[in-house]
Amino acid sequence: MDTFLIDVPMPSMGATVNELTVVSLKIQPGARVAKGEKIGELESDKSVFEFESPCDGTVLAILAKPGDARPSGSVFLQIETSDATLVHLKSKSGLVAAPSAHAPAKAAVWTPRATKLAQEAGLDPAGITNIEATGPGGRVSGDDVTRYVEKHRK
Repeated sequence: MDTFLIDVPMPSMGATVNELTVVSLKIQPGARVAKGEKIGELESDKSVFEFESPCDGTVLAILAKPGDARPSGSVFLQIETSDATLVHLKSKSGLVAAPSAHAPAKAAVWTPRATKLAQEAGLDPAGITNIEATGPGGRVSGDDVTRYVEKHRK
């Protein structure tokens, strides 16, 4: 059976969600995946959810690493597959050079809720470097901000 390269897009989560953040990846380029296999976690401004492989195939490129925020519909990863039902996702540009899936995330990656809570407390998230990040994928969570504010306001 012939194989072809598909561009797997970041999912669309509705009219109000324009981008998603990669929380974690369970695969790397060269990995064989099965349809429905959990390959990573993504986060919208409302929730964290598991992302599943749309087909059987081989991951050839991952275009985002943990901590990266990507627009809905942008290419997330590329898979070589023989699944004819996904021919509509066939890559028009060919294999794209991608950053390493396991490159370290940015120094302080904040969830949207954490950013909002910090700003409501009169803090600038960019200026806080000594906060413990216990959220998914090592991100700063809302609970982390609450603990930070309580500890530093005494």
